[in-house]
Amino acid sequence: MHTYTYKQPIAIDITPMTSVLNEEGIVTYKFQRYYSNGLKKFADKLWDYRYFLHYNVYDTNDQLVFMCKKVSRKGRVYYEAVDYLHERKYMIAYDKWKELIPDLMITDGNMTIMIDKEMDDWSRFMHNDQEIARWKAEVGEEFSLQLEIKEDSPITNAAFFIAISQCALFIGA
Repeated sequence: MHTYTYKQPIAIDITPMTSVLNEEGIVTYKFQRYYSNGLKKFADKLWDYRYFLHYNVYDTNDQLVFMCKKVSRKGRVYYEAVDYLHERKYMIAYDKWKELIPDLMITDGNMTIMIDKEMDDWSRFMHNDQEIARWKAEVGEEFSLQLEIKEDSPITNAAFFIAISQCALFIGA
């Protein structure tokens, strides 16, 4: 199992470049919430920092490796993600959206991963009814976040899980 940890400020309006550490304490990725312009950042403040939701994940050479952003069209909310390393696009949409905490479905057209979203425990990424990864946020003076990816996961790119977790689980709809 591969384990990654990072910390985030309690205040949602603070968007620092965040380092992600592997199990040996070595920085393996960095990510940051992204605004394409100042007007979007200002408008997002009016909407409680939850409308223009876009995260970029970088490798240790500051190369963009993964991106996930929230899309709101015609009253429907979903997320689009791009894996720049493997040149794959994903769509993340709510499944059973009428439930109090709906599940999320990730697909690239060939593979489907479900996220069993939990507010106070591990949110689990499931593929073929098997847990392939899990993500958890614990609150203290700041958020302490942990990601675990199983060895046999069909996706081993931690940037995939980091970006999607930040958009869909940490900030959410």
